[in-house]
Amino acid sequence: MSKQGVEKQTKLDKYDTESQSRTNLGKWAWLVAILGVSLTLFHLYTGYFGTLPSQKQGAVHLGTALGIIFILFPAKKGLQKKQHGVPWYDVSLALISIYVAYHKIFFFESILQSRISGYSFVDIIIAIIGILLVLEATRRTVGLPIIIVASITLLYALFGKYIPTDILSHPGFSVGTVATDLWFQESGVFGTPIQISSKYIYLFLFFGVILIHTNIGKIFNDMAFALTGKYTGGTAKAAVMASGMQGMVSGSSVGNTVASGSFTIPMMKKAGFKSEFAAATEASASTGGQIMPPLMGAAAFIMMEYLGVPYSTIMLSAAIPAALYFTGIFIGTHFEAKKFGILGLPKSELPVFRTLFVNYGYLLLPLAMIIGTVLVGYSPQRAALLGVVTAFAVSFFRKETRMSLRKIFHVLEQGARVALPVIAAVATAGIIAGIISITGLGAKFASGIIALSNGYLLLALLFTMFACILLGMGLPTTANYVVTATVAAPALINEFGIAPIAAHMFVFYFGIVADITPPVCLAAYAGAGIARANPFKSGVTAVKLAIAAFIIPYIIIYNPILVLVDVTPLNLVLAIVTAIIGMLGVSSAMIGYLARTSKIWERLVLFIGGLLLILPELTTNAIGLVLIIAVWAVQKRQNNKTDSNLKESSSSLEA
Repeated sequence: MSKQGVEKQTKLDKYDTESQSRTNLGKWAWLVAILGVSLTLFHLYTGYFGTLPSQKQGAVHLGTALGIIFILFPAKKGLQKKQHGVPWYDVSLALISIYVAYHKIFFFESILQSRISGYSFVDIIIAIIGILLVLEATRRTVGLPIIIVASITLLYALFGKYIPTDILSHPGFSVGTVATDLWFQESGVFGTPIQISSKYIYLFLFFGVILIHTNIGKIFNDMAFALTGKYTGGTAKAAVMASGMQGMVSGSSVGNTVASGSFTIPMMKKAGFKSEFAAATEASASTGGQIMPPLMGAAAFIMMEYLGVPYSTIMLSAAIPAALYFTGIFIGTHFEAKKFGILGLPKSELPVFRTLFVNYGYLLLPLAMIIGTVLVGYSPQRAALLGVVTAFAVSFFRKETRMSLRKIFHVLEQGARVALPVIAAVATAGIIAGIISITGLGAKFASGIIALSNGYLLLALLFTMFACILLGMGLPTTANYVVTATVAAPALINEFGIAPIAAHMFVFYFGIVADITPPVCLAAYAGAGIARANPFKSGVTAVKLAIAAFIIPYIIIYNPILVLVDVTPLNLVLAIVTAIIGMLGVSSAMIGYLARTSKIWERLVLFIGGLLLILPELTTNAIGLVLIIAVWAVQKRQNNKTDSNLKESSSSLEA
């Protein structure tokens, strides 16, 4: 491995729990390969011929993944490089976890009957072991915070009757009831999250793996630099474009920050950007990849199921907010570059876009296939499968991307490895969601939000936002969305009459931005590690750059035109244009530059003007536009006056 590759892996090991797998499996490598390849082939098969009944499909999906996890991931961080081979106890856990999940298949009919007649003692033991193994596998792949949340909810289910407050207390349930409900019923471990993971998410993750192995990430980088590299602050603008495009394929904020940032961050620093700004630019753009259609993050597929709408609806609804998010970051990098006089790269150092497109444009066909098939009405499962087939086909067009039989098996195995943290996270999210369902905690939480907000929507939104960000600091995006969509979104929909797609987008956004929100901003920390920058300052700067992500969700709630609810062509165009100008004002205020370095009062006026323009109302739009133009005119006039004084001084000296 090259020096750069070693540094990249070191950063992943430090900031991304998902990458901390064993590096020396010894004789057990063959088992991981067989299980991984088999799991991917299973999903390709069911994607084409149709999935099994949900419980059987979920059992194969989760059971096989758990088996791989216990072989790949050590019990303690740091052992992945010290241990040679796999300890006997982890092999035992792998085999047990496969059995307890496949038990649902072996005794499928009797388990269904047990829902009526009652579960046996063996069923209860199987369920308890299964839940404990899911929690341990999630701890190894995702980290401790989500386990703490899940453990608290389990204790709540068991001992809720001892809680003194009437709002949160409930009669309590026995260990056997909780375990069997979570393991054998439809609302627990094998509920909606794991079902969506087994039907759609796995195939899309595998699609991303194939794209990575066809070097599409490098093409994204090259095309981004060809389009923007020559302009003011071109390296940062290219990083925003490239990271956004790669992020929508990878779906991991930290992983994409490290993968893309190892190239873009040194380029930004070399061009003259501060270390913290370079790290923040990469982190904020990489995080935004999870809201960028067509692929988005895994949570988008669960949103589709919760809302009961086609994936094309989710994709189209997310398009404008995502574009505004990246527009805000793009504008922020422009003003930062103008502020410090950072120019673009020489044309001789940049690739030629036309040449790139002619030679490598075919690598974009798989993405076009995904978008096209979803828009014409195919299911996400079929769209992902066609995307995989197209990506596999185009890989044979050139020698450097062509895959040998050995490489094909490697890619099939990698498809399983990439999916492991997501599978573990959604299984644990199923535990949390299941307990919320059986205890009625969702309704209690909604009542709490309504009581605290005293019926004011803005306060309810603020409380929901804080809850999403706090949960996002410990839970992966998908698990965070499952929880908040279960407890918070219904309150916004049922009590305040918010459009369902708007309410779900609200909690989705704030779950994602936790990756760049201090104090636990893992994507920003990963970027800071590459840039050798102050992690906390990098996080604060990332929030400034990604300020759109904190504003747009509120706009979506108050006027859901941006997510295509109650929209007309004229209103939509007006909303987009004013929102872009508004983002210019807000981003300028965050960076502190418009036509020149802004004073405090000017930044405040720009921020207010930007907010008024983002609000889709003609009156507020007009006021916001006047405020931004006024600040620009003042700064331009002072610049002209300064230039005139400099010319006069120069003339006097010459005389």
